[in-house]
Amino acid sequence: MPELIPQIKETRWEPKLEEKVLKKWEKDKIYKINLKKARKIFSIDTPPPYPSGWPWHIGAVSQYSQIDMIARAARMLGYNVYFPIGIDRNGIPVERYIEKSMNIKMHDIKREKFLKLCAKELDKLEKKILRTMKRIGISGDIKNHYRTDSKEYRKLTQATFIDLWKKGLIHFGLRPSNYCFECKTTLADADIEYKEIETDLVYIRFTVFETQEEIVIATTRPELLCSCQAVLVNPKDERYKHLHNFHAIVPIYERIVPIIPHPSAKPEFGSGAVMICSYGDQTDVRLFRELNLKEIIAIDKNGNMTENAGSYAGLPVEKARKEIVEDLKRMGLVVKTERIRHQIPVCERSGTPIEIIPMEEFYLDQLSFKEKMKEIAFKLKFLPSFHRQILLDWIKSVSIDWPISRRRYYGTEIPVWYCKKCREIHLPKKGKYYRPWKDKAPFKKCKKCGNKSFVGERRVFDTWFDSSITPLFISKYFDKKLFKKIYPVTLRPQGRDIIRTWLYYTLLRCYQLTKKICFKYAWIGGMGLDERGQKMSKSKGNIIDPLPILEKYGADTFRFWNAAEASHGYDFRCSEQRIAGAMKFLTKLWNIARFVSQFPFPKKAKLKETDKWIIAELDKLTLECLEGYKEFNFFIPATKIREFVWNLFAPHYIEMVKARAYKFDESSKSAWYTLHYSLRRLLILLAPIVPFITDYIWRKLYGKKSIHFEKFEKPKRINKKLISFTPIIIEFNSKVWNEKKKKGIPLNEKIKMKVPKELSKFKEDLISMHKIVKK
Repeated sequence: MPELIPQIKETRWEPKLEEKVLKKWEKDKIYKINLKKARKIFSIDTPPPYPSGWPWHIGAVSQYSQIDMIARAARMLGYNVYFPIGIDRNGIPVERYIEKSMNIKMHDIKREKFLKLCAKELDKLEKKILRTMKRIGISGDIKNHYRTDSKEYRKLTQATFIDLWKKGLIHFGLRPSNYCFECKTTLADADIEYKEIETDLVYIRFTVFETQEEIVIATTRPELLCSCQAVLVNPKDERYKHLHNFHAIVPIYERIVPIIPHPSAKPEFGSGAVMICSYGDQTDVRLFRELNLKEIIAIDKNGNMTENAGSYAGLPVEKARKEIVEDLKRMGLVVKTERIRHQIPVCERSGTPIEIIPMEEFYLDQLSFKEKMKEIAFKLKFLPSFHRQILLDWIKSVSIDWPISRRRYYGTEIPVWYCKKCREIHLPKKGKYYRPWKDKAPFKKCKKCGNKSFVGERRVFDTWFDSSITPLFISKYFDKKLFKKIYPVTLRPQGRDIIRTWLYYTLLRCYQLTKKICFKYAWIGGMGLDERGQKMSKSKGNIIDPLPILEKYGADTFRFWNAAEASHGYDFRCSEQRIAGAMKFLTKLWNIARFVSQFPFPKKAKLKETDKWIIAELDKLTLECLEGYKEFNFFIPATKIREFVWNLFAPHYIEMVKARAYKFDESSKSAWYTLHYSLRRLLILLAPIVPFITDYIWRKLYGKKSIHFEKFEKPKRINKKLISFTPIIIEFNSKVWNEKKKKGIPLNEKIKMKVPKELSKFKEDLISMHKIVKK
């Protein structure tokens, strides 16, 4: 027998080999696409990550590696894949990062200087994200990535605002809005989280004006007494039926307000009677509108009580609450207090409790689109389908129009100028990026009064107003011919945590602008949790930096762990130990490839039954993997391939044909052919998940051209008859191994056994494998 020298020289797969593969990909430009010439385009509305100043979340990196698997799988399914990459650079996070890291306040320094500080820091943080993207093998257009703060992107954002204004879908006015005192800006409902806290439920004596009897009202917000405009009782609550349409006297302020029967009052909460103030919560907002009540502003933009609070004016909310309760107690008007736990709204970014304050802002109509959005939610195909409910629940909860203006700096400017004389709003022509706070007004005179002086708007858009047009931007909105070819986008991949924001706002805005659903599929990934199953967050300090892990174990180890960790759409746990465990499979694959690389790959061979059997099993595996790839659920191919390689191909088939392969005679060709055929197929099936190791082995054994130009092969038919032998073969091989172990016989020594009659087709290979001699 000739000396066998593997074509793959390296004894094991190491992360440093991935760098060689990366250089090959960059040199060959294997992911380039000409959109004007391409047909059957598969476009991906890739989520632009935000450089927040912290290590890029391992859960986010996991999700991006799966988005890359989508792109690679789509190419191998026969599509021309358009995989643009963007970086989201607008909004509050970078402003807060600059304020904290430099110990400054945004509104205390010149706007231009602050913007430069933000841009400079974003450039640094962006480089880290792009480096990580390259390291995990993202096959998108990283070199030509877009930025949401670029002139081109902001020009489009402003153009969509102008279009929606002309359609009458954007309004300017004073409306109750969520306000964060820390961020000093209006917030949309989607920017709010709910936090459970302990607080006092205070039972306060009101006086019924008509009868002078007491009516006790329980509230957690006694500081809002000054803005109380009604008392509600449930129409079915027998305790208060005699008071319907009477009036109550508000303590301290001695104002008379109506007692109104209304179903929103819950008899089981507190005393069953509630005061309606402007504004304690969104229920108050709705009821003020519904009952046509006149608002009284209790809290200002600095978080202090207004002059409407009387002697408490100027006090911070918390202090005013304590002083009012103390005064009520001195007046004998507090029946009791209960310590309770309840949910309060807080700013998602700062964690500060928000208040509802009437603010003059720009609002996008969303209330009149609720039914249409529900219809879109049902038409859009969700992968997996159960995440549709999150979108439906959010649409149902929408209660106010979307406030799209923010009193911040780092964002796309609202393209509006006001006439200095009559305050008439003027919008410029679309197609240019405008900075009204700095640029001269592009108008000669006011269209209403003829005045020639203007003042520019200083506010910016909500960051989701920017982010929600990514499908339009990547589809080349201003190029009508190309836009028609790309739009709607094929797929939107994203996390479930931003369904209520990015997904919802994108569907809403793009429908308002194009009257179309902006993508065909919504691929929703699960959340990356820490090893204890808890959500990772900066405040908890349990975020894992993925870069050291990628350097230590390699991108393919990380990617295989990610694909095999949890079925698509479900949350998964992140830990170095779990990631390290995935390395075992790559080592197995590498050792198989080194073994197979010893032998030539004949163009054809007359196959034996053992060879036909494993090919039948391989065909079955291929169909199972293709089902997973078509749904972009990589858990299916990852786990199925691992099971096949580990439990069938390596321990059974390779061991059965090893002796035949080493003979180097005519009978060896069938083993050589099948070994290479099987390895080749396995590499193709694994390529979207572990692109580095598969491409490296492929180029060593099967040609200079990258494996990522290959297409999945669909078997014409599966030989079910041969597959039926699998459990019998496994059972017999296990029986022989156990027998040798029991008798203390080494596996490579002879044993007296009898091959079962039903395995006669495989007898020759089984005898060679186990060194069986007749009894």
